[in-house]
This record gives sequence, structure tokens and C-alpha cells, in this order.
Amino acid sequence: MTTILSPLPGTFYIRVNPESEPFKKAGDAVSVGDTIGLVEVMKTFIEIKAEVDGTFVEYSAKDTEPVTAGQNLAELEG
Repeated sequence: MTTILSPLPGTFYIRVNPESEPFKKAGDAVSVGDTIGLVEVMKTFIEIKAEVDGTFVEYSAKDTEPVTAGQNLAELEG
């Protein structure tokens, strides 16, 4: 199991906007460089990208909730 960690504190988002689908769903293939979420800091959105290939398992952080640096955001398998 691989975890994707937040590089900085802010607000975590799993979709571009409330009407959009999440970046990833359980079972989706993930490639290096795929965006799995966004962290917003002072109105700046930082893309959170996968650093390994695998299969998306789940988001560990909740959409629109505050996160801290180093917090687990999502889990990948493989």
C-alpha cells in the first residue's frame, strides 16, 4: 500500500468543482503524474500528483476539509 501525503497545510479537494466527478475513484488505474486532488492555500490551488503507478484504493482525507503537512490524503495499491 502506498500513501499520498499532503506537501503542505491547507484545504483538500477531491474534485475541480462541486459538480465535477472526483479525480479518482476506487479501482481506477493511477499513473505517475496523475492528479489525485488539490490543496488550496491562500486562494492558490496546488495539484497533488501520484509519484507511483498503482490502483486507487480510497481517499483518506475528506473533501473540503483542512489538512496538515504530511497528512495522508489517499491510498494506492500496487
